[in-house]
Amino acid sequence: MANLARTGILIAVMTALFMAVGFFIGGRSGMLIALLVAVATNAFAYWNADKMVLSMQGAREVDPNSAPDLHRLVAELAARAGLPTPRLYIIDTEQPNAFATGRNPQNAAVAVSQGLLNTLNRDELSGVIAHELTHVKNRDTLTMTITGTLAGAISMLAQFGLFFGGGNNRNNPLGGIGALLMVFLAPLAAALVQMAISRTREYEADRGGAEISGRPMALASALVKISDAAGRTVNIPAERNPAMAHLYIFNPLSGGGMDNLFATHPAVENRIAQLQQIAAEMGGRESPVHPQFAEGDARDGWRVPRFSDSEAPRDRGPWG
Repeated sequence: MANLARTGILIAVMTALFMAVGFFIGGRSGMLIALLVAVATNAFAYWNADKMVLSMQGAREVDPNSAPDLHRLVAELAARAGLPTPRLYIIDTEQPNAFATGRNPQNAAVAVSQGLLNTLNRDELSGVIAHELTHVKNRDTLTMTITGTLAGAISMLAQFGLFFGGGNNRNNPLGGIGALLMVFLAPLAAALVQMAISRTREYEADRGGAEISGRPMALASALVKISDAAGRTVNIPAERNPAMAHLYIFNPLSGGGMDNLFATHPAVENRIAQLQQIAAEMGGRESPVHPQFAEGDARDGWRVPRFSDSEAPRDRGPWG
């Protein structure tokens, strides 16, 4: 219920931002139009945002025949979490990363990158997938997807209003200044709400991922490897759609980040500190994460060969 309440509050805040943009650009009539757009955007996001996100990130679906061992791992973790097995997608980027989407557990999808499969060992990959399944279980995927959709729409609405001279509308109490302010402040406000929600949910998903996989320090090791590689590898689909960056387990637009108002994700050091605490609570049998984990220890047999939709896989390993 707490997550549902937070989702409702978030949608209300984003809708209010939508209406504020409309008011400062077009007065009362602009506010009404913005409200209608917000309602339509929310409805579209609820039913179709997962498909849109997967398409925008260039994800391709894999089935149990094309990726048997990977599907087996996801199914095992989903069973531990008490969830249906989600649809599984591969993102063709060398940056190690992952995200989950879908309006509910029955319609969820988990996407992992080719780089993630090439970089992590089985325990680390289990931790990352368990993290994403926690987002599904907590119904974060709906909230995070709708937030990204609305944040992008608010930004486009503000720019659209300025481009078509909304600031000259006599119903606008601040005239051109009001419209100009909205162009800068509305997207910023939407992004701040989006980022604050994202950081909180990442901590919760790290804890859930540690509990589902049973190996919190393997997840910590995965975060070290992901953060190290993300700063050296460009995720082109994510760069083209920055409003979706908060969906990933690690910010795909930057290799680092501070725990501040403008960060889409918590600092890796803080996430590892929490996982170390969880490991201690679980008995402390795992060793603390060490910088040497960033060197990588992927096995060739676990890599999924890349191929286009029109090509058949030629040499599948255990993950493919």
